[in-house]
Amino acid sequence: MELLVKQITQAKDMFLKNEKYLLLILIIVFYFFASKAYSASEDKIKALNYLNSLNDFSASFIQSDGDNLSEGKVYIGKKRVRAEYFLPTKILIILAEDKAMYYDYELEEDEFFNPKNTNAWFFYDIFRNPYFFEDGKVQVKNNELLLEKKGIDNEEKNFVIRVLFEKQPLILRGIEVVINDDVLKLSIYNHSYNEVFDKNFFKLINPNFLN
Repeated sequence: MELLVKQITQAKDMFLKNEKYLLLILIIVFYFFASKAYSASEDKIKALNYLNSLNDFSASFIQSDGDNLSEGKVYIGKKRVRAEYFLPTKILIILAEDKAMYYDYELEEDEFFNPKNTNAWFFYDIFRNPYFFEDGKVQVKNNELLLEKKGIDNEEKNFVIRVLFEKQPLILRGIEVVINDDVLKLSIYNHSYNEVFDKNFFKLINPNFLN
């Protein structure tokens, strides 16, 4: 009987020790994942603040769709985005939230459209829609920060948008847009902040009428 009581006591002590040990492991695991979640949330806030602060900003870009390369420059105003393509064809695109203009310098033709009905919408939403990445995810690897959003556009096409940053210091380095099977990549460089734009710079007007 005494042996049985002793064995029960030993088993109880072992259980209590293991329980404390298990609790300690659970606490360590909780704080590990909690700290990672906090860090990811903090990185996401920094990336969103960076994008939302890009007023009076410009940068050069190289764009690739897998078959073709284009070069140009993007300008970010307070409410509009302007993209100028220099190569292979000189083209101007100015985007507002629900209206836009496309101008071909060689053909001297303009076209006005709703960007939400074309693949041009992502350019505006990335830079001027402060809520666009609210449900996005962030990944950090070495000195790179990747902001990603998945969804379905107005034409019921699946899309994935990834915005790549250099983390230290935080700076925009690239954009990747996947819509169904179409992939568009932009490498961004020559950043310029605190630009001063002419009052007509973002107007949706044929540039020939501004001269």
